[in-house]
Amino acid sequence: MTQKLAGKVALITGAGSGIGAATARLMAAEGASVALAGIPDHGVIAVAAEINASGGSAVAIPTDVSSSAQVEAAVARTVKSFGRLDILVPNAGIQMHREDVNLHELPEAVWDRTHDVNYKGQYFTCKYGLAQMVRQGEGGVVIIVASVTALTGTTPNVSYSTGKAGLVNLARHIAVHYGARGIRANSVCPGALERTPDHDDHPNPEGRAARAIDRIPLNRLGTPDDIAPFITFLATDDASYASGANFVIDGGLTVV
Repeated sequence: MTQKLAGKVALITGAGSGIGAATARLMAAEGASVALAGIPDHGVIAVAAEINASGGSAVAIPTDVSSSAQVEAAVARTVKSFGRLDILVPNAGIQMHREDVNLHELPEAVWDRTHDVNYKGQYFTCKYGLAQMVRQGEGGVVIIVASVTALTGTTPNVSYSTGKAGLVNLARHIAVHYGARGIRANSVCPGALERTPDHDDHPNPEGRAARAIDRIPLNRLGTPDDIAPFITFLATDDASYASGANFVIDGGLTVV
């Protein structure tokens, strides 16, 4: 690896699996110290142990991002462990496949739970992460993980897609209002992946995969390892003039 993140400290939420875990591994390989936040506890603990065993520097911070106090504590623990915070990756998310359908029948509890994690949780992560970056006064990078569902109306999971749409504009807001402080912000929209959040809760994961592949020009589903390099690139100085943008990584799905 090129060690393009040497000396940097990253906090990644939803880091116990999927995109978050892949990003943590890659950023650590590029020299960053990484704080892995998320639940269930065993996920972040296992990935952090793997990174440390391979010569990287990581700390696991079990965190429910829907709790303001827990997110604030995660940022404080990151700074206590590594001395600062340079890179923030709000990534944690859930997708209630079976229940998040039919807007006219949608239970309020499903809407609230989805937005508490996917939208409010990202707000908490950005709020406390930005506060630390502002205190440091040395800039920083925020990369918010949204979804291609933010860009279309095709998914039946309305709570999921509307929250993800808000995240794209949250990144734009940060880019505009914190740019003068040297803080860059972008969002990424991953396409259809082999495993979605709460994959095992999907009523027909095999059927979903087949339908998605038929619509993707590259003729395959994505993986976390397809997304992590782009997130990591945006955190490096190679992307120092990229801010306020939304990057779609979907194998061509949204252009068909």
